[in-house]
Amino acid sequence: MSKYKIAVFVGSLRKESFNRRLAHALEKLAGDRAAFEYIEIGDIPLYNQDNDSNYPEQGTRLKNQVRGADAVLFVTAEYNRSIPGVLKNAIDTASRPYGDSAFDGKPAAVIGTSPGAPGTCMAQQHLRNVLVFLNLAVLAQPEAFLQYKEGLIGDDGSISNEGTQKFLQGFVDRFLAWIALNHKG
Repeated sequence: MSKYKIAVFVGSLRKESFNRRLAHALEKLAGDRAAFEYIEIGDIPLYNQDNDSNYPEQGTRLKNQVRGADAVLFVTAEYNRSIPGVLKNAIDTASRPYGDSAFDGKPAAVIGTSPGAPGTCMAQQHLRNVLVFLNLAVLAQPEAFLQYKEGLIGDDGSISNEGTQKFLQGFVDRFLAWIALNHKG
């Protein structure tokens, strides 16, 4: 199996983000089979179609990072039962102007965690609707709505619960197989 370059969008800017911890745990589970590139989304100006002919430097950087990746992983928080605004803005920026989407045809996966029992199920559903429109090949199964509990994921990306670790290993393995099946390169 090839080592895939995966662009990782973490939908939370918080320094101690549960979803950033989850992304690092997934990276650890992928091991040497993938290289995770964490995409900076906090500095991207709000998307404005008036700037399509003079794209902001941050938007160009973002598009180049996505284009340089073999696949995209979205690790999202859920704010008010939907996608965090900063993540939606990054997606809008990387997919515009119309006809110049950096996402077109790339394999992708969606996962997320929150302290609430339903995890990030509503945000993930909204996100999947957007991603399908952008022609990303989104992994359908397994869906992963992880309830975050203190100590579940260590600073080093270790997972304290054996069942959770096994489930997330299965998610990573399926995602890497999905990339192999859908990668155009």
